[in-house]
Amino acid sequence: MSEKQEVGLQKSLKLIFVYTVATGSIFTWVSYWDSVFFGYCGSGTWLAFALMTLAILPTALIYSEIAPLFKTTGGELIYNTVGLNKHVGFLASWLIMAAWIAVPPAVVMAIATWISRTFGLGLTFANTMMIGIGILVFVFLMSLQDVQVLVKAQALCLFVNIASTLVTGLLILFSGHWSIANMGNLFESHLDSIYGIPAWIIGMALLITPYFGFETVPQMVEEGDFPIKDSKKAICGSVVTCGLIYTFFYFCVAGLDTFPNLIAGEAADGFLTITNMERILGWTTWPVIYGFFSVFMGLGASIMGFWMSTVRMLYSMAEKNFLPAAFKKLNKHSQPIVPNIFLLVISLVFLLLMNSTSFMNDFFNLMSFGCACAYALTMISAVRINQKHPSWKSPNALKHGHLIAIVAMIIMIIIAFFCTLGQGRGSWISFGVYLGVGVLLWLYMVCVRWKTSKVTIETPDGIQEF
Repeated sequence: MSEKQEVGLQKSLKLIFVYTVATGSIFTWVSYWDSVFFGYCGSGTWLAFALMTLAILPTALIYSEIAPLFKTTGGELIYNTVGLNKHVGFLASWLIMAAWIAVPPAVVMAIATWISRTFGLGLTFANTMMIGIGILVFVFLMSLQDVQVLVKAQALCLFVNIASTLVTGLLILFSGHWSIANMGNLFESHLDSIYGIPAWIIGMALLITPYFGFETVPQMVEEGDFPIKDSKKAICGSVVTCGLIYTFFYFCVAGLDTFPNLIAGEAADGFLTITNMERILGWTTWPVIYGFFSVFMGLGASIMGFWMSTVRMLYSMAEKNFLPAAFKKLNKHSQPIVPNIFLLVISLVFLLLMNSTSFMNDFFNLMSFGCACAYALTMISAVRINQKHPSWKSPNALKHGHLIAIVAMIIMIIIAFFCTLGQGRGSWISFGVYLGVGVLLWLYMVCVRWKTSKVTIETPDGIQEF
């Protein structure tokens, strides 16, 4: 047995769990950010989700094509290094982690907000921090155990969330209050048109936020005990699953009342569906049950998915010589130690900033921009990989892969541009601080580590230096 097999990540994940990691990461904000989504796209939110699903699929298909070429964790880090160079590889991985790292502290805040609202607690700053710290430490400890512990817990949370969301949609649909006439103008939006671009279109582009997560699959392939070509089922399956549920659910919610009534008052601050089940339908018990399943457990599934992915990206960066070697040290359960500690510390700092300053909120506003940029770079790299290495035959090769990659790249550039519209100065400062930290790490690697050792990546032609 080789040293890598002895000390590396262990192959133990069934395909279903890789699928649930991706799906649980995507299917996050359905019952908390519903007011945000309706603010973007009004009664036509369901249509916007359907269109965004179609817009994301080309990128997912390209990921499905190139993922089987590489058998180690890394995703964007690998694709952009091999396709372009190690500097772009570092940038793309740092950009995608901007989205992943922002999720845990934001999610625990959402859970604390739901707890406070549901039980009328009026949580103080200290109370909110304690709940957030407790959840983050719990996930941290679970992440240090055998990977099966975390993926099984995440799968349970995901499937409960999906079931409760579908049941809630059906209950609303057959409540006696639902009418398609309530939808009225499908293209209303609380956003402003900018540069002549309709506000609804900008809102639809911003819906990329609840879609990123399918790219977590390449972070799991090293641990998968299934044929690597089957990663396509997890990548595209997660996008389609979530797209269909989002579309169905918001179609049901849109017919419950007119857009102005749905978004009025307390509903404008979050929990639109829960608020209107209470206000319009007069329900008291089901909104609490649904909130527990969809908010508490659903958001919990998202934390676990992005936590696992971030830890594995940091591990991969160290393994391939993009970060100090300390980041690839594993515990007795074959789980990365320093990446877990690093992510816990960052999440706790971001949680504090979220509760005491506007830094984290500002940063969160641009995480979708970073994600879209990383996708766009990866599409360019996919084309370059096919051009430079025509002998590398993917089992998931697309008939018109080049064209699909170019279309996907254009879509992502447009979405990235739309994500910048209306952003405040604080958002750009926060994002700049995050990039600045990345630049410092990159300069350390350029000026110190890479002068004496190369980046190494396992490719279809064997291990290569970059």
